Amino acid sequence: MSKVQESIDVDVPVSTAYNQWTQFEDFPKFMDGVEEITQIDDRHNHWKTKIAGVSREFDTEIVDQTPDDHVTWRTTSGDIKQTGMVSFEPIDATHTHIKMTMDFQPEGMAEKAADMTGMPDRQVKGDLKRFKHFIEDRGTATGGYRRNL
Repeated sequence: MSKVQESIDVDVPVSTAYNQWTQFEDFPKFMDGVEEITQIDDRHNHWKTKIAGVSREFDTEIVDQTPDDHVTWRTTSGDIKQTGMVSFEPIDATHTHIKMTMDFQPEGMAEKAADMTGMPDRQVKGDLKRFKHFIEDRGTATGGYRRNL
């Protein structure tokens, strides 16, 4: 298993950052390579991605979710094996520290080579930067999910 851990500070309150992050179908607006996410129910999402010319589809399950604190997930189908957590920590009333941690199993020579060169770390770092710009430019979330899972 490989691990990616990246973080970023955003200039919005913790509830705004968390609420936007729970809008999974908006991920293609700031996540490079994510083409579509369909939210099936409160816990399950279907993903379509295309990274470095490779298309994949897989399902994820939210295994733990606490409003304004964290979302934890795992893949449940497809050829991607991944678990992860994104956490939200208030810095003050208008700023939030976001930390993402993912464990994944690279498959095949191309993914193993990309992992060895740090591509997944750069991908997550870029996604967090795009999320920062997306939410700061908007100033408000497009929606939010507030129930503990």
